[in-house]
Amino acid sequence: MYDIHFDRPIWVHFIGIGGISMSGLAEILHDRGFTVSGSDMKASPLTEHLKSLGIQVSVPQSPDNVKSGIELCIYTAAIAESNPELQEVKRQGIPTMSRAELLGRIMKNYKEAINVSGTHGKTTTTSMIGEILLEAQMDPTITVGGMMKDIGGNLRVGKSDVFLAEACEYTNSFLSFFPTIEVVLNVEADHLDFFKDINEIRQSFRKFIEKLPENGILVFNKDIPHSEYFLENLPGRKIITFGHSNADYTANFISYDHFAHPTYTLFERGEDRGQVTLGVTGEHNIYNSLSAIAVARAIGIPLETIKDALASFGGTDRRFQRKGTLNGFTIIDDYAHHPQEIAATIATAKKYVHKRLWVVFQPHTYSRTLALMDDFAGALSQADEIILADIYAAREKNTVGVSSDDLRKLMLSQNTNVYYIPDFPSIEEFILSHVKEGDLLITMGAGDIVNVGDHLLSLPGAEKAEDWRS
Repeated sequence: MYDIHFDRPIWVHFIGIGGISMSGLAEILHDRGFTVSGSDMKASPLTEHLKSLGIQVSVPQSPDNVKSGIELCIYTAAIAESNPELQEVKRQGIPTMSRAELLGRIMKNYKEAINVSGTHGKTTTTSMIGEILLEAQMDPTITVGGMMKDIGGNLRVGKSDVFLAEACEYTNSFLSFFPTIEVVLNVEADHLDFFKDINEIRQSFRKFIEKLPENGILVFNKDIPHSEYFLENLPGRKIITFGHSNADYTANFISYDHFAHPTYTLFERGEDRGQVTLGVTGEHNIYNSLSAIAVARAIGIPLETIKDALASFGGTDRRFQRKGTLNGFTIIDDYAHHPQEIAATIATAKKYVHKRLWVVFQPHTYSRTLALMDDFAGALSQADEIILADIYAAREKNTVGVSSDDLRKLMLSQNTNVYYIPDFPSIEEFILSHVKEGDLLITMGAGDIVNVGDHLLSLPGAEKAEDWRS
């Protein structure tokens, strides 16, 4: 396998350079003196940003983009083997590498490579750790799967030996990484279009943990079922746990303000370390913050610096994000697309001052909807009123014959206030005639359901919340 050395820059070409992750990796290499080029099917703000840095970006993809002198080509899973540009790369005998493999080889150049894994919570926790590193003036390189306020996007290129990244289990991508510090937030059934079952997912996370070098640090959620399977036989690794009890880092005496922001007393290996107040909402973020504290303490960051960072951290794009108000009701958007995430988001919303709680949910992928149907029904039924949009297909075709109406029928036995409304314009009409002053409306899902709230907030009388990206 081709390796990447910052002290030996080469010419790297990216097929699909406009992707949010690919563009970030291209920018890191460009900053380190590599010659970087790339192509995409269409122009976008990300491709324009790369061009502004001096990176050659070609639109559309074509065999003509494969120039003499390219030493390595990077591609994503979205690029088919039949792609003419990729075929030309192979015809010329240019070595190739996947996006995940490149990310892993980039992190080998850093003294500390912090990887945040888990079925859910990765983006928020990575951003929390990033906020702490910035507060501690450690000048990290950060790559995160969402939009982080204090870096103005999803990427920050630093000059230090600290690298922070999300580590996703889908297609076993994180097995290509080389972490020195790992966080494992949770291990749940998900991505069942790739994994056979929960046991295969557990095996994948166990292999990821084994990627740690013998002097590596594992920050692990003690509440994960069968935790002994993940923690046994790890010679030389330092294991730090967090969780509800019997862990190195725990939270007690938890309270919430009117907008569901928690304050808790931190216990570090049984010692009272004072109060922590979070700028993000919900109980689930208490435990995300415990993992972030554990990482920060392991690399020597003072506790007061950590507390300051967590208090100022306001979350990431599409994570219980307050978008604005219309007709006296509040609109929030959330990326939750797994039953565990949905349950956590609804539990958070119940601590937020409101009359009725409305959830407009767009299921994400047919395979996930079918495999976790009962869990979806149970989690969503905790809201007062539920509107179901059509399933967002993402990478899939509906070969299993499942629909959102199947979920509605199942939910009728648990909550009679559930409606299946396939298209967005009809959903918006329904909201305008049914959601009342004082209600809380959450658009929820990993697809394009966010557009419903955005369109409602473009109507006369709406008040948009401040957008930090503007």
